[in-house]
Amino acid sequence: MGRQRRFRGREVDGILLLDKPAGITSNDALQKVKRIYAAAKAGHTGALDPLATGMLPICLGEATKFSQFLLEADKRYRVIAKLGERTDTSDADGEVVQTRPVKVATGELIEALDHFRGDIEQVPSMYSALKYQGKPLYQYAREGIEVPREARPITVYELTLIRFEGEEVELEIHCSKGTYIRTIVDDLGEMLGCGAHVTMLRRLAVAGYPAERMLTLEQLECILENCRAQEISPRLELDPLLLPMDTAVASLPEVNMSELVAGYVNQGQAVQVSGAPLSGFVRMTMGPEQQFIGVGEIDDDGKVAPKRLVR
Repeated sequence: MGRQRRFRGREVDGILLLDKPAGITSNDALQKVKRIYAAAKAGHTGALDPLATGMLPICLGEATKFSQFLLEADKRYRVIAKLGERTDTSDADGEVVQTRPVKVATGELIEALDHFRGDIEQVPSMYSALKYQGKPLYQYAREGIEVPREARPITVYELTLIRFEGEEVELEIHCSKGTYIRTIVDDLGEMLGCGAHVTMLRRLAVAGYPAERMLTLEQLECILENCRAQEISPRLELDPLLLPMDTAVASLPEVNMSELVAGYVNQGQAVQVSGAPLSGFVRMTMGPEQQFIGVGEIDDDGKVAPKRLVR
C-alpha cells in the first residue's frame, strides 16, 4: 500500500534576519520561524548559545543550499564579561567553579586584550560544551581530567574595549568564523589571573547584512495574528520581509552567462565563461537581468562547474 504524503509546508525561498531572543536555543528559534512562515524547509547559519541574542540569519527553502557561505562569514559581537568567577560553560548559564579576587588595573587589561587581536590559535576551554569522545569537555574538567584539544586558527579583526567598571568588562569583537567568544573571555580571565565568564552576548552582524532588517519573533507573531484577524494571507505580509537568497553569497565574484550556457550548467555540465576567476567559488547569474542561478566552482580546466543550483 502506498503511503499518503502529508503536505509539510509551502515552498518559500529567502533569508530572514532574526533577532534571536535570550533563553532559547537557535534550533527552537528556527522552528518558530519555520512555523510562522509555514515553510517546508528551513535552516540556520551558525548557532547562538541560549544566553546570546542578536542576528541569526534563517534560510528558507532554496536558500538553505547556500547557508554554508554564511557559516563561513565574519561576525561581530558585543559581550559583557564578569571578572572574578569562572563557570563550567564560560557563561552565566553554567555553575561557578572558581572564585578569585579581582585586582586588575586598566593598563593590565589593555595589555592582555592585545594578545587576542589578529591571527591567533584558539584552544577551546576545558570548561566548554565541545565534545571529546562523546562527552562534553566540562564533564572531564569537573573530574579533574585534562583531555587534548586541537588549537584552531581564527582571526580577530577588531577588539575594542567599550567599558571597564568594577568587575565588568564590555567588548566589541569582529572575528572570523569558528571563533568562540566564551573562550576568548575565559582565556582573558585566566590571563588576568581572576577568571571570567560571559554574562551578556549579542551578535551585531553577520557578513554585510543590515542590522536594521532584523526582526524579532514577537514582530513576526504580531504580523501573523494581524493577517489572520484581517483574513488576508500571511504570506502577503511575511514574504516581502525576506532577503533574496543570493545575499548569502554576495561576497563571491559574479560570473554572468547567456541563457544557452546556463542551460548546460543546469544539466550539471561545466562551462567555459570568459572573464571567470582562475579558482574558487563563484556566484552564477544569467542574462542581462543577472538572474541568480546558483554557485559554481572553477575546476582544474578553468571551467565553471555547478555546485549548488537553484531549482
